[in-house]
Amino acid sequence: MKLSSDTHTGISDWRTIVKQYQKPSAMRSWWQVATTLLPYLLLWYLMYLSLSVGYWLTLLLAIPAALFVVRIFTLQHDCGHGSFFKSQKINDRLGMVFSLFTFVPYYYWRRTHAIHHSATGDLEHRGIGDFYTMTVNEYLAKSKWGRLKYRLYRNPIFMFILAPTLVFIIGYRFDFLKRKNWERERRGLFWTNIALLGLVIVMSVAIGFKAYLLIQLPITFIATSIGSWFFFVQHNFEDAYWDQKPSWDYTIAALHGSSYYKLPKMLQWFTGSIGFHHIHHLSPKIPNYMLEQCHNDNEMFQTPPTLTILSSFKTMNLSLWDEERQKLINFQQLKAIEQSEFSLGQA
Repeated sequence: MKLSSDTHTGISDWRTIVKQYQKPSAMRSWWQVATTLLPYLLLWYLMYLSLSVGYWLTLLLAIPAALFVVRIFTLQHDCGHGSFFKSQKINDRLGMVFSLFTFVPYYYWRRTHAIHHSATGDLEHRGIGDFYTMTVNEYLAKSKWGRLKYRLYRNPIFMFILAPTLVFIIGYRFDFLKRKNWERERRGLFWTNIALLGLVIVMSVAIGFKAYLLIQLPITFIATSIGSWFFFVQHNFEDAYWDQKPSWDYTIAALHGSSYYKLPKMLQWFTGSIGFHHIHHLSPKIPNYMLEQCHNDNEMFQTPPTLTILSSFKTMNLSLWDEERQKLINFQQLKAIEQSEFSLGQA
């Protein structure tokens, strides 16, 4: 059943409510920077030392190191929204520093992510800053080759294992959208690439290019896979909200098109509380360390689609938006629907 704006009668004053949580604390933000970057740098150094012990130890250390990279990205994410510090200058400069750890060009990503926030659940604006999702009718209208390409793209092995590292290491080095008025974003992309190249050269001189790759590649592989999974599951679940203008609604898109990913406290910390994704999409100006409090303080925000680690794996194969049934389905469900409709037609 399609939701309407009337669904949220009574929370029309949500803007007033969230304002009290949109106040970054410089002390808390700098503390997050210190307790994220310093442990990561220590783990990177330990990984370097571990190369002389055994690569198995290096790979073990890559797991916590990758989790810290995920956390670094959430801090960069807050900077991009201007929610980490009151000063936009500090947000931008720190965001650029974080990009050297995440390989994500700060200004370019910030612009694409803003598009994602402005069009979550909008069928007319898919594919920028999100995982592209076809409707059932769009998929059925494709040729066999077109369907195969889409199925390969939506395959979990490709989406969460193969593609993320390639996108972050190679894809983010290029201006793939080529928007005419994105001069600042292109400059930021260029200088990020130059800085990353300089970093690789310095590390190669210091410890050797092979050693650098043996350390950095597993970190990046694990971190990008985890990050891609989190981004996917927060918007791809069976009863997600999709609509098109003029009936598309920002509030409904935030509260029903984004999930609350209920995580163990340790994972919540490493992911910067991004599991409270419905709150984040409702008000991106809330710093990550205020999201949980906003959720807990206000009953109206406590009934979003909720996922646990176990239940989230059921979303992995959801690949098509069924406009008739108003839910995401997988390819097996589509086949069952087609067979049922064929049987009815024969009756």
